[in-house]
Amino acid sequence: MIRNLDIGLLRSFVAVADHATMTAAGNALGLTQSAVSQQIARLEQLTGSLFERERRSLRLTGAGERLLDRARRLLALNDDLWSEISDRVVDGRVRLGAPYDLVGTLLVPILKSYAEAYPRVEISLVCAASPELLTATAAGQLDLALIEEPLGPSQGECLAVDRLVWVGAKGGGAHLRTPLPVSLVDETCAFRPAVLAALGERNLAWRPMFESGSIDATTATVRSDLAVTAWLAATIPADLQILPAEAGLPKLPSFAINLHVAKGRAPLAVAEFARQLRAGFARPGPLK
Repeated sequence: MIRNLDIGLLRSFVAVADHATMTAAGNALGLTQSAVSQQIARLEQLTGSLFERERRSLRLTGAGERLLDRARRLLALNDDLWSEISDRVVDGRVRLGAPYDLVGTLLVPILKSYAEAYPRVEISLVCAASPELLTATAAGQLDLALIEEPLGPSQGECLAVDRLVWVGAKGGGAHLRTPLPVSLVDETCAFRPAVLAALGERNLAWRPMFESGSIDATTATVRSDLAVTAWLAATIPADLQILPAEAGLPKLPSFAINLHVAKGRAPLAVAEFARQLRAGFARPGPLK
């Protein structure tokens, strides 16, 4: 007897595998946590246990790991076929906001992939500090934005979590100077409060070396060993280094990269961009 797998069950399974929680998977799929949980339960009735329940997350079982790659391939084939059958024309404009440090690193392959898939969509990219982008999204000036925020409650959807680390020139000595020269991209930088709080807790004297809004200039001051800075670990240029604990600088907290979407029904071009952002950050990479 021929039996057919429910594509919706597989889509929920992949989302849970990518996001590690039912709630985050539901946010990505536009479903409630309860609906996702019910779909996983239905799939497990067919396949056996797919996830091991841990206190705050879910981990794939051996059966889950074996199913995941084939589920991804089946979903990709389904989506390609559906796109051909429905012949959807995605056009219009997407206004995307992103912090400077994400644009040249994590965002590049996603932008390239989207532009190739939807050549009729006009992409407007706005680079600014996260607090400014958050305000612009709430005001409807941006369709969606990647926002770097401290871990905790947020109106956005968490796409990834990464370490905030001290960065310096390879073999440099800027971290040994007193007061400590610190180069930050902007006075409104999302990392600034965390950096200053960490320095204050250790009573470390510091001085601002550079604050202008240019990531290239900040990178130049660090590369020249004139100052240290604080960046997410996944965004550090190859010619700079994470300063080790032995450098004597205080530990910095991790940050979330959250996706914020403007209120209201999103046009298809915006919805597709949001989907590609979720998929891009879910792929194995430096944030995993």
